Amino acid sequence: MKRNYGAACPLNTIYGKKITMRQQNPSEPHSNPLKRDLETLDREVDELTSELRMVIPGVTVLLAFLLGLPFTSVFADLSELQSDVYFVAFLSTAVSVVFLLGEGAYHQVRGKPYSKGRLLKTATRQMVTALILLGISFSSVVFLVTDLLFGPILSILVTSGIAILISGVWFALPLSRRIRNDR
Repeated sequence: MKRNYGAACPLNTIYGKKITMRQQNPSEPHSNPLKRDLETLDREVDELTSELRMVIPGVTVLLAFLLGLPFTSVFADLSELQSDVYFVAFLSTAVSVVFLLGEGAYHQVRGKPYSKGRLLKTATRQMVTALILLGISFSSVVFLVTDLLFGPILSILVTSGIAILISGVWFALPLSRRIRNDR
């Protein structure tokens, strides 16, 4: 039974453009983006761009928080471990922003004509890399804040829980469904 998800969704338009969801061909569940048809590539690039639009503002706020932290009075009181954890969080957030903005930079600098398949493949890899770095950053920030408030024992426990949650929700769940070809 073929489902039409776009018709059932009342929010199936973005900027006046009707969005339809097409199921992937089961015989090619993870086909090469360089060989997909133009309509599929357009849809996948639009989806990736929408995902980036959701992620970038939150990462920018995190980076702004981390940029401002050294200028507070609390920063001078950080232990060496806390300073190191802060630097890991700051650096991983900054590098993740670079990867998240990579699609736009690639598109603008490369110019036209370009291969949408290659753009999609590159941008997807950049986004996954950014998510890995964000996982490190979030875990580091959680450790830093929890350590400042409650001490090292609770900070290790809470940070471990957050790291496991991030790994499970962001990576293990989608990869397990991909491996099982679960729609």
